[in-house]
Amino acid sequence: MSVPLVRAEQARAVMLELFPDGFEEVDGLGGVELAAYTDAGGEERLWQAFGGASSVDVPEDWQERWRTFHRPVRVGPVWIGPPWEEPPPGALAVVIDPGRAFGTGSHPTTRLCVELLLTLAPGASLVDLGCGSGVLSIAAARLGFGPVVALDSDPEAVEATVANAARNGVRVDAREADAIHDPLPASDLAVANMTLGLVEQLAPPARCGRLITSGYLVSERPSLPGFEPIERRASDGWAADLLARQTG
Repeated sequence: MSVPLVRAEQARAVMLELFPDGFEEVDGLGGVELAAYTDAGGEERLWQAFGGASSVDVPEDWQERWRTFHRPVRVGPVWIGPPWEEPPPGALAVVIDPGRAFGTGSHPTTRLCVELLLTLAPGASLVDLGCGSGVLSIAAARLGFGPVVALDSDPEAVEATVANAARNGVRVDAREADAIHDPLPASDLAVANMTLGLVEQLAPPARCGRLITSGYLVSERPSLPGFEPIERRASDGWAADLLARQTG
C-alpha cells in the first residue's frame, strides 16, 4: 500500500496499531510503501483502516527471499547483521538470526535504542522488556552492561534470544515472562521497545533507575509518571527516549 509523504506519519501510526509485531516500509517517489505479512483477517482490517489495499500471495520460498531484506546496520561502533553477512573489521558485531521471533535490528527504533545505550557508561545491570530476537539484550552485553536479563511472553522469542546470545558469545538470562503482569527483576536500566500503549503500561512496575523506551512515532511522547525525560532521539519519523526515575 502506497501513501504520500504528507500522510506517512499518520499511516505509520495506523499500521503500528494494526500490526504491532512489525511491518515493512520502503521509500518511494513522493511517498512510502507500507506492507505487512498477514492473513485474510489482517487484509480486511487494512481495507477498513485505509479504504483499500493490494495483496499478493507469499511465494513458497519466502524464507530465502526474506534474507534479501535482512540487511546489516551500523550504529556507531556497533554492527548488527545476520549470520550470512560479514561484519567490517574493527566493528563491535551483534550477529542476529531472528528465527521466528520479531527483530532484526534494522528498524529505526532499535537503532535509536542502541544510540541511547552508547551514551551510558557500561557496567550497569539491564532488563530488556519484550526482547524479541534479543538484539538489544545482546548489544547491551557486547557493550559491557551486565548482568543482562531478557524477558518476553513469546517462547520462540526466548529461544531465539538464547541462540543468538550463544552465537555472540555473551551471557544473557532469557526468560519467558509477561512483563506487564509478572514481577520484574530490579536493574539499573530497563529497555522497552514496543508500542506506546505497552510502554506506558510497563513503566510503573519497572524496577529500574533509568529507562530507555521506543516503538512509537516522533509525534508521540509516553506518559510515564515517576520518570523524568533526559534525552530524546528521532529517526525516520520514529522516536526513543531516555528517562530517569524521579527521586524525593
